[in-house]
Amino acid sequence: MWADCAGNQEETYVVDVIQASAAKTIAEDAAHFSILIADDIETNRDLLCRRLGKMGFRLLTANNGLEVLESLAQESVDLVLLDLMMPLMDGIEVLQCMRQDVRYRDIPVIMITANDDVENAVRCIDMGAEDYLVKPFNHTMLRARVNACLERKRLRDQEVRYRGRIKRQNDELEERVHRQVREISESQLATIFAMSKLAESRDPETGKHLERMREYCRLLSRQLGRTAAYYAEIDEAFVENIYAASALHDIGKVGVDDAVLLKPGKLTEEEWVLMRRHPVLGADTLREVDRQHPGNGFIRIGIDIAESHHEKWDGSGYPYGKREKEIPLVGRILALGDVYDALTSQRCYKKAFSHEKSRSIIEEGEGQHFDPDVVQAFREVETEFLRVRQAFQDAED
Repeated sequence: MWADCAGNQEETYVVDVIQASAAKTIAEDAAHFSILIADDIETNRDLLCRRLGKMGFRLLTANNGLEVLESLAQESVDLVLLDLMMPLMDGIEVLQCMRQDVRYRDIPVIMITANDDVENAVRCIDMGAEDYLVKPFNHTMLRARVNACLERKRLRDQEVRYRGRIKRQNDELEERVHRQVREISESQLATIFAMSKLAESRDPETGKHLERMREYCRLLSRQLGRTAAYYAEIDEAFVENIYAASALHDIGKVGVDDAVLLKPGKLTEEEWVLMRRHPVLGADTLREVDRQHPGNGFIRIGIDIAESHHEKWDGSGYPYGKREKEIPLVGRILALGDVYDALTSQRCYKKAFSHEKSRSIIEEGEGQHFDPDVVQAFREVETEFLRVRQAFQDAED
């Protein structure tokens, strides 16, 4: 049953000197969390109701172990405060039932115990309880442990939602690519490019990025193909494949949530983890196409481009930290074109850099971010890079 949690307005409690950010987050959102208090002693339930109710949580109470399971079956609960000693079913039995039931196994549990029964509380932690509280309750400890448990649950729930969303979006992208890519022909290449533009359109700042990227890749690969070191590796088929497949380099961003992809400010560490998954998402999608329709050079190059275009020559890139010639050649080529285009494009956080300043930054990254051979090829065709930049200008330019 739902508890009467108005509390005594005249009652005062100890206030922590230091409030953790997690506690602030929970406090601001307390009304969205529901807590089940299970104790067969009414005075204990009332005390917890007053204290937790004053913090703003929605509260539910149970007198025994069977009522706990009945309440869980009827109501959505975010946290259970579970007394060890109760009639009908004790806390240990209830905890066992919860951890064996897929519906309840992820609900955090804080065990309530007397001073002389801490050993059983520790045993419950081994069984999956999050924490324990000793009677009589210390208000500061109660608040800290409840907030910590709810914050961990909030983060777990958020991760599950992110993973589910990414999986759905990745599945949709996979299905879309699977339908469209059968044999590579002119009409199908046009379709792939249109799909890449659709993925790119989620970021309003990219403009004619894909058009420029394929031109940059063609210029660099042809120039490298004229050298003895790459003459045997780069033929006209390689050039045309990288020209077409370059459009797929960021297609994995379809699997990145808008809240992360379009965030105007600095990304959190958790958001960076999600953003850095886009090379893997894109490559995995194209690998599935390759499994269904093997032997296509365009798709194989697309996989390498999607997966490796954020790797760096010195091994400091992502997703796998590859270095030097462990990085596929197409990824090393596209990395330079991608950075050049970012430098020479206007963004919400910067103005477009000049060609000269962009060239200087790229040369500073030679042997660190970029393959020295690719940087040398860039020097030899930089006037053509500038021509492409001027030919495919964005609207703001």
